[in-house]
Amino acid sequence: MTRKEKSSDARRFRVAPEVSTEVVGERASSSGVLLFSAVLFAVVLAAVLGAGLLVGGRVTLGVVVVAAVAALLAIGCCHIAQQWERVVVLRLGRFSRVSGPGLFWTIPVIESNTMRVDTRTRVTTFYAEETLTADLVPMNVDAVLFWHVWDAAAACTEVGDFTRAVEMAAQTALRDAIGRASAAEVAIRREQLDRELKRVLEEKVAPWGVTILSVEVRDILLPKELQEAMSLEAQAEQRKKARIILMEAEHDIYEILDEMEGLIGDHEAVARLRTMHLLNESLREGKGTVVIPSAFAEGFNEGVGDLFKG
Repeated sequence: MTRKEKSSDARRFRVAPEVSTEVVGERASSSGVLLFSAVLFAVVLAAVLGAGLLVGGRVTLGVVVVAAVAALLAIGCCHIAQQWERVVVLRLGRFSRVSGPGLFWTIPVIESNTMRVDTRTRVTTFYAEETLTADLVPMNVDAVLFWHVWDAAAACTEVGDFTRAVEMAAQTALRDAIGRASAAEVAIRREQLDRELKRVLEEKVAPWGVTILSVEVRDILLPKELQEAMSLEAQAEQRKKARIILMEAEHDIYEILDEMEGLIGDHEAVARLRTMHLLNESLREGKGTVVIPSAFAEGFNEGVGDLFKG
């Protein structure tokens, strides 16, 4: 095999995942949150300045500083989470609560927003490239995983990068499942492979606050030599079934001939009828010609005449 052919085979059997394994959809605009923060800053600043003006009769530099600090603290402790977001809040480094969606408040300096978790359904593509099956056949399998986070606290505190962890767990489970089955089982029993992967992944990622919705195998690539061998095997199986059906038909025909022999009472006449039937079958498509010797033809005609006389 030349270098060009090898590179062509490598491109054909390579299963490459997408660059981004997480579908983020349409990103929400942050203009509303920024506008809310600006309005809140202005309101708090104006309120403190107004209070200082009423108390002191005039606005001093100290009042301006206090008003600015109060406004900054206000926008620092006021947060907004989108409908699909959950925010993990830590208090002095320890888990406090999960906030959101909507408006929520935190204590400045003491509490902090550690992570915003997207709880929508995510799509992760994973693959097993040139993985050996139980009968030592290299296979390339490409699959897709549908999952979502149901416990934001566990996803943030139990695992460092839950997105990457789910992807690696799915890929490992796929390789293990392929290694336990033969090439024919992997290629034919795709739905069974989907169910097995879903069951294994559910047990693996449950402590991380992640739920597996479904696993679907998208593509299975076999070596060309194995595809040809499986094709020959399938053709042989079809020929076997055709021959069995043909023998069953012959058995039924001979049972009918036995009944006809009982009615006619002439075994040779029934045999000639069978000969006529075989000739009709061979010439039905009109692609051949049967040459009958004269002596055989005379006997054939005599048999037909006796049959009509009977």
